[in-house]
Amino acid sequence: MERIYASYWLETGDDPARAAEVIAGEQSSGTFVALATETPELKERSGARVERINILGHSKEPSLPGGMRSERYTQCELELSWPLENTGASLPNLMSTIAGNLFELRQVSGLRLTGLKLPKAFADAYPGPAFGIEGTRRLTGVERGPLIGTIIKPSIGLSVEETVQQVRELVAGGIDFIKDDELQADGGRCPFDERVRAVMRVINEHAERTGKKVMMAFNLTGDLDEMRRRHDLIVAEGGTCAMAVLNSIGLVGLRELRRHAQVPIHAHRAGWGYLTRSPQLGWDYAPWQQLWRLAGADHMHVNGLSNKFSEPDESVVAAARSVLAPVIEGADMVSTMPVFSSGQTGLQAADTYAAIGCADLIHTAGGGIFGHPQGVSAGVEALREAWVAAMEGVPLAQHAKGNKALQAALGFWK
Repeated sequence: MERIYASYWLETGDDPARAAEVIAGEQSSGTFVALATETPELKERSGARVERINILGHSKEPSLPGGMRSERYTQCELELSWPLENTGASLPNLMSTIAGNLFELRQVSGLRLTGLKLPKAFADAYPGPAFGIEGTRRLTGVERGPLIGTIIKPSIGLSVEETVQQVRELVAGGIDFIKDDELQADGGRCPFDERVRAVMRVINEHAERTGKKVMMAFNLTGDLDEMRRRHDLIVAEGGTCAMAVLNSIGLVGLRELRRHAQVPIHAHRAGWGYLTRSPQLGWDYAPWQQLWRLAGADHMHVNGLSNKFSEPDESVVAAARSVLAPVIEGADMVSTMPVFSSGQTGLQAADTYAAIGCADLIHTAGGGIFGHPQGVSAGVEALREAWVAAMEGVPLAQHAKGNKALQAALGFWK
């Protein structure tokens, strides 16, 4: 029988083996009291199984408030498994099983989902991304190196014409990728329909003149019907990307958008911090991104090195590597493209390239481009040249001697 495997970091004031059995029961056939209907045969067939417990250490205080009091709390690695029959190849029901009521059990004083191994049935049920890395490169014409990108800033408050002016400068400057901020969807000052039509006029005219069509990720986040209609407008106007905020639309929203979409889906992870910031609660990125990639995300945000947020570099690198790894071993599925953002400049290029071993990514810089003292075009050129240096293994300062835009950028990239 095919099984689903999930691994956790667990802290408990109870005996770890007993706590593990409580979790397994809660997330399958058991409850807080023994029931006659949970026969040995039913439990054998449908119950979650404790596969492994590895004790890591002990503490005198619990990581999380509430729950049972104890003189000693034990931290351990826990692996559980469930028969595929319990959920079927269903992402929403998988979510309820691996990340449902187990977090609030009184035996649990800390719990974090750290790994997930899914049977091939999920790859058969969910096609994953339609475009991914290869399709994105084809649409943008960027055959080698990262896509150099940026975000419209300020995030909110610009008019349509002010947004168009930024896009005009960016496409003239040679940018590959532009995105709406996650806060900008269909606000009264910059309505979605008007913004799409006006921005695409600029992008299409530039493409006609130069042969280069910039990819713009319009934020269509909304209700299902709204997203379908907004997607259709993007396509009708010649757009090549749609952006959605994952935690806002949910797995079903992304799955339905994927069914409808004719362009890559740029998946934003806004809200990720509340799922991960406490090391004793929530998710690691690796299992979380598996669900969204199966649901159809072509691009996924992973933060960036030396970012403006609280996430350390090792976590960002692990996230990017997980996005580039297979979703399910042995499954033939298109690869998702990681997106680096958050306080990025060319200073992070070499370390990013070294950390993930490739340039199959989108590197977005806002201030790192718009703040260039010689203008937006020079900002785009400087970031691109920083990546040339990274991929050729040339120190940034040395490479900058032959490029004025990069040399000037080093003076304000701090």
